[in-house]
Amino acid sequence: MANINLDKIDRRQEPAPLYCVVGDELLLRIEAVDALRQWAYEHGYSERSSLSLNATDDWGVIEEFTQSMSLFAERKLLELVIPSGKPGRKGAEALVSLAEQAKQGQLIDTVIVISFPELDWQTKKTKWWQTLSTVAQTADLPKITREQLPHWIAQRLRRQKQSVDKETLDWIVDKVEGNLFAAHQEILKLGLSYPEGEITFEAIQQSIQDVARYDVISLMSAMLEGDAKRTRRILEGLEAEGEALPLILGFMMVDIRHLYNLAVARQKGLNPAGQTQAMRIHKSKSGLILTALNRLSLMQLMGIIQHAHDVDRILKGIPVEGRLNDPWQELLRLSLKIVNPKAL
Repeated sequence: MANINLDKIDRRQEPAPLYCVVGDELLLRIEAVDALRQWAYEHGYSERSSLSLNATDDWGVIEEFTQSMSLFAERKLLELVIPSGKPGRKGAEALVSLAEQAKQGQLIDTVIVISFPELDWQTKKTKWWQTLSTVAQTADLPKITREQLPHWIAQRLRRQKQSVDKETLDWIVDKVEGNLFAAHQEILKLGLSYPEGEITFEAIQQSIQDVARYDVISLMSAMLEGDAKRTRRILEGLEAEGEALPLILGFMMVDIRHLYNLAVARQKGLNPAGQTQAMRIHKSKSGLILTALNRLSLMQLMGIIQHAHDVDRILKGIPVEGRLNDPWQELLRLSLKIVNPKAL
């Protein structure tokens, strides 16, 4: 697979016949396709078609597109979106056929850009993806993490010749976390509302809406990092968005069990860092787990496990002495106990 950086393409060169754009961030996929479209337009690919196909759709339109000739012999551009990332059997056959045509130089005066969400490991092992990714130029777009978001926002502001101080930047991150598309819109709004230069915190407060969206993974990260403010904000956001409490508790219990098992290993004189792989804790998560473990004793984790069981009972309508009757409030107390076991 030939990975490409769209910021570094040589626009003087002819575009390749086949591109794949892959990533979970819708905004970044749209921008990548826009960049490829503009490049194609500059080289005369002016007859544009756009399709969105999933497993149950008629994939015969792809063959019709590749076999049809333009009335005016214009160069053609096809933008194909596969929203689910699962083309099905017919779609897989069509994509393999496209790859073979591109490999054999049969896509003459044609550029095809295929857009996918992030693909899971099972999909990446399929024949159709292996064939397609071997031939196509691929823009693999990374997810923007919370840690990367301040830099991303600052970079976007610089494009508009604007800036904010670090405190204001952190405030913006809190308001737009988990919603990159809305973050982009808020930044564009700042470009229209304020002149070039540094924008004050007061002006930002008046302009930026709270468009943050949270997920359970973000909650786990904040909790394990020991960030009480962010843990509270995310959990309150999940409740407001109607997230299922049992799902959150289930995710939390996985991490609590990891922490407990590592604490037991530590008690036996073993190195917890060396045990994470044996416990099949993903390397992207192991650092956070070990950070939390450093502030939690085995006895504290035993109490946390009991607390989690109490939350489960409250969720089922069973009162627990010494606990609040509101499961969301008690879940918050449990989360903050993991953040700082000495605070409660």
